[in-house]
Amino acid sequence: MIKKLRGVFSSGGAALITSGMIGMCVCGMPVNAYASDAVGKEEEQSVTLRISNWEEYIDLGGWDEEDVIDLDSGDIIGERSMIQDFEEWYYENYGIRVKVEYSTFGTNEDLYNMLTLGDTYDLVCPSEYMIMKLMTEDQLVPLSEDFFDTADENNYYINGVSPYIRSVFENNEIQGRPWSDYAAGYMWGITGIVYNPALVEEKDASSWRILNDPAYHRQITIKDNVRDSYFAAVGAIKSELLTSEEFLKSPDYQERLENEMNDTSKETIDRVQEYLQDVKDNAYSFETDSGKADMVTGKVAANYQWSGDAVYTMDQADEDDFPLAFAVPQESTNIYFDGWVMLKNGVGEDTAKQHAAEAFMNFTSRADNVIRNMYYIGYTSVISGGGDMRIFEYADWCYGAEEGEEDVSEYDLGYFFAGNDAEEEKDRYVITAPSDQVYRQLFAQYPSQEAILRSALMVCFDDEQNQAINQMWINVRCYNIHDIPVWVWGAAGAAAALLAVFGGRKLLKAAGR
Repeated sequence: MIKKLRGVFSSGGAALITSGMIGMCVCGMPVNAYASDAVGKEEEQSVTLRISNWEEYIDLGGWDEEDVIDLDSGDIIGERSMIQDFEEWYYENYGIRVKVEYSTFGTNEDLYNMLTLGDTYDLVCPSEYMIMKLMTEDQLVPLSEDFFDTADENNYYINGVSPYIRSVFENNEIQGRPWSDYAAGYMWGITGIVYNPALVEEKDASSWRILNDPAYHRQITIKDNVRDSYFAAVGAIKSELLTSEEFLKSPDYQERLENEMNDTSKETIDRVQEYLQDVKDNAYSFETDSGKADMVTGKVAANYQWSGDAVYTMDQADEDDFPLAFAVPQESTNIYFDGWVMLKNGVGEDTAKQHAAEAFMNFTSRADNVIRNMYYIGYTSVISGGGDMRIFEYADWCYGAEEGEEDVSEYDLGYFFAGNDAEEEKDRYVITAPSDQVYRQLFAQYPSQEAILRSALMVCFDDEQNQAINQMWINVRCYNIHDIPVWVWGAAGAAAALLAVFGGRKLLKAAGR
């Protein structure tokens, strides 16, 4: 029997990475000295840290006894909120009081608008393309050198981040600067299709083309935001290319895939608009959060979903003995990340704030806290634990087969927990799971390496690109003037001519002519 996760994440988006903490120094000064200098100075002993995160994206505590995670290495439970625990931990370790002012946002665009309107935060957790945008606009404070000090036992992020995730952050750059200089990962995942296997064929769910498939008329939901819907539509209209043998075997496949999935040429945007208008006629709804409930209640047969919400949806359906499955489109999947970044308009050059912000990233990257957050929200942390096996133990606790089960499969997670260069370590990270989990919660929680190989990032579009796809989205979601039939234009023109004639006659009559 598979243990149930409580995933309660309810806002869209998607996706990035866990966090890190700083332990040892601030601007070259040892933390102990920093703390001791503050003794007796009331102003320096208190730091206010303003944090904004996705809705329901951190453990709020208050677990019941039945929620205890009883690992072999010890029980884990969320009694108080992660925020309260951090405030106490920070004081115990650094002798300084920190007060966290915690707030939430619903979408990346909501966060950006909040910042544009003048809201001030020290630490925020946007998705990868918004991190790229903030880097481009020079709004971020780089992580300190001490944050990356592996000798500091409190630096849980750098000592525990997945080798795979770390390579993604180090190898992706904005204007010559790697993400890893500015962002510490929090959560990550991929996109795909949650579907009812009693109503939908796996091969159909394994393509973005299902979204406008008339065989599933009014039985599918799609995301109500331009970036996710654009990505899916590009995959659908380029399906033949993306799945061709020549494309798949190209030596620069990954680069070509990312370029194709982020194509904003006029031809592609026009084709995407046409495709999404067909989807609009075919889909049950455009949605951000309601698709989970629609799947569980059987209103729809398939739902375009982020993998974390897919886990939650399948968990809820299992409680009603209503099994659902998860498929990753063969064309491509979006790999998304959410990560912590510090803002110049908040942290600025305040070393006390930066120290507290980096400490918060690290605290949420400690193995027990990682497990609490994953259990509470249902998404997957970017932290693998390093030498701490508890996170893998938790994955096995959730999805490992019970003793005596016969229909089982070996599920290899070595790429995430050990990395591709640690061959001797990979055997430690294989879960013996019920065979059906290969296409269900385990697959969504920790995608297979094969699925990851056909993943692509959503890159940061410039203003011109954003304007073009936003106009496309308005045309799709609201009203497309170009779709008005010719006869309507003719009738409108005739009506306008008649009005002009009669109006002119009235003016002449009024003038006495």
